[in-house]
Amino acid sequence: MEKKERKSLAIKIGILVVLILAYFFISPLREAVRQGVVVLTSLDLEGVKEYILSFGIWAPVISFLLMVLQSVAAPLPAFLITFANAGLFGWVKGAILSWTSAMAGAALCFAIARFYGRGAVEKLVPSKALAEVDIFFEHYGKWAVLMARLLPFVSFDIVSYAAGLTSMSFWSFMWATGLGQLPATLIYSYAGDMLAGSARTLVWGLLTLFALSALLFMLKQIRQDKK
Repeated sequence: MEKKERKSLAIKIGILVVLILAYFFISPLREAVRQGVVVLTSLDLEGVKEYILSFGIWAPVISFLLMVLQSVAAPLPAFLITFANAGLFGWVKGAILSWTSAMAGAALCFAIARFYGRGAVEKLVPSKALAEVDIFFEHYGKWAVLMARLLPFVSFDIVSYAAGLTSMSFWSFMWATGLGQLPATLIYSYAGDMLAGSARTLVWGLLTLFALSALLFMLKQIRQDKK
């Protein structure tokens, strides 16, 4: 093993050791992570709001960190945080917070995959789901990330990990992620304070309509590229 490779391996192991020690020996951190996972998996919007608000002036920071946490620990739901942000901070500020934190989470997933490789990613996400996204990337190439962000039924987090395993550049990934994530974030945020059953149906209807329109446009572009 060359000196450069040994140094890289030492850095990778060192980062993991620091994170593991921090989790097990810093009890407030461990408890915050545990509670965050419990709140998100409960699928209780009011519970998410109460959890974020319990941190007072640090509420936006906690919301940001929750979004990053759900990105890394796929497949925790992100839409709950987006709805909660809109309800707590207003739909404009909530949308900005949700979009920027989702971008940070996507960047972290991409970096983890690029830095640690497929073996590490398969410990964080279901290998079957990752394999399906791999096929998606093979079929649609440079359009894959943008299409995946526009389609509400494609996992945001797994796409980020999968992109990190390709030769795609970081900035190309971030551009496609930011552009593709924006419409859904705005729609979810706008509907965040109207969560009656009818409003929820309306949101999904709009998202589906937008996704189908985007898919048709992308397929047209792909066909033209192949020609």
